[in-house]
Amino acid sequence: MQRIPVKEVLSTDPSGQQITVMGWVRSFRSNRFIALNDGSCLGNLQVVVDFEQFDEALLKRVTVGAALSVSGSLVPSQGSGQRQELQCSSIEILGDCDPGVYPLQPKKHSLEFLRQIAHLRFRTNTFGAIFRIRHQIAFAIHEFFHNRGFYYMHSPIITASDAEGAGEMFRVTTLDLHNPPRTENGQPDFSQDFFGRSAHLTVSGQLEGELAALALSKIYTFGPTFRAENSNTPRHLAEFWMIEPEVAFADLNSNMDLAEGLLKFVIGKILSVCEEDLKFLHDREVEEEKTKPQNERSEMNLLERLRFCVDHDFVRLSYTEAIDILRNSNPNKKGKFQFPVEKWGTDLQSEHERYLVEKHFKKPVILTDYPKEIKAFYMRQNEDGKTVAAMDILFPGIGEIVGGSQREERLELLERRMEEMHIPAEEMYWYLDTRRFGSCPHAGFGLGFERLVLFITGMNNIRDVIPFPRFPGNAEF
Repeated sequence: MQRIPVKEVLSTDPSGQQITVMGWVRSFRSNRFIALNDGSCLGNLQVVVDFEQFDEALLKRVTVGAALSVSGSLVPSQGSGQRQELQCSSIEILGDCDPGVYPLQPKKHSLEFLRQIAHLRFRTNTFGAIFRIRHQIAFAIHEFFHNRGFYYMHSPIITASDAEGAGEMFRVTTLDLHNPPRTENGQPDFSQDFFGRSAHLTVSGQLEGELAALALSKIYTFGPTFRAENSNTPRHLAEFWMIEPEVAFADLNSNMDLAEGLLKFVIGKILSVCEEDLKFLHDREVEEEKTKPQNERSEMNLLERLRFCVDHDFVRLSYTEAIDILRNSNPNKKGKFQFPVEKWGTDLQSEHERYLVEKHFKKPVILTDYPKEIKAFYMRQNEDGKTVAAMDILFPGIGEIVGGSQREERLELLERRMEEMHIPAEEMYWYLDTRRFGSCPHAGFGLGFERLVLFITGMNNIRDVIPFPRFPGNAEF
């Protein structure tokens, strides 16, 4: 008989039909009840074994983690906790699992421990739920853009440009690291490297995305990006995924509308299609919150935070207005901010962003018109000469989740800004050509995929929402 996924079995009315299921043993109680899970859903299928009908040596091999193929009759359950159960007629051990060395046993494991065995943590309820939700989030993002006429573009992973101008990039080279060819001044001669020049892993697909948008009108990229940033925080990774739409004939307002629409669509979709997994993560967070001091507990639980973002229009205000609010806030006046807000031009920190969302407005917030000195070269300069047409979206519990801007379409102003920021125009001729030949207003943003998964799943560490996290000192698996 063909294998039927456990998810499908659990939604089937039991009437004695003969079926075959395959999965991994989560528990085996009283030499009679096997909890079988195949990853298709959170729930386990109860398999009832008449131990008198099976060889004792075979049943001893039914251990936690073992892979089984089980056939039998699907009947109404005689016990509580499940609607149906499988009355087992045959068991085949597909893969043994030695309980003496298998690290995942039916007990609570810390997230720190599970990070050390990331190759096995998919088998736990928590990580099964996270990665099923991660899949649905990715699918919803593609659905959102496809339904709105966007084209999915694959931007390069190996690049010679630094889109952010920050210089925190991983080098790609085939040169002999011990004895590379050198130039006259003793520097490595990258003209003899594989690409004939210095190359790196990309930090963003934005600049290439702009090239496509200025021909196809609406595109988005969704791919891996890399930052050689020595940050050991719960919000940073060295390798992560980014969603970056770019839209021609668009301004900052339409850019904000697009970003707000995307976030509401994706969160709403997950609330409707991932109820079981979300409920499990919600309950997990509730239990975890009970162990914290009262003043460290979240004001909203996971499901409340998600509905909060779907049900409220996002507040839109300028950076200047936000600075005034923060400067006059009680936490700032009483010295409770780790980074005091004293003057215009301050680069906002997560604590400031969360105060605006969680305390002041009690709504998601979009901040606009940041000082140009703290933003990238490609952002459109406003008429005041001090600010740029940038926007960041701030969410409860996480702070910034989206960063974007209207792009500078005026060649002269873009060239002047690049000169101020010491970005070599001759290396960026291809980017400047889009301003020479049929330039137009356009805008886009970047959404860190793992930050979105972090928010939707309610996890606290970004290393727990990507299958194999890459961070300083770690490239396991």
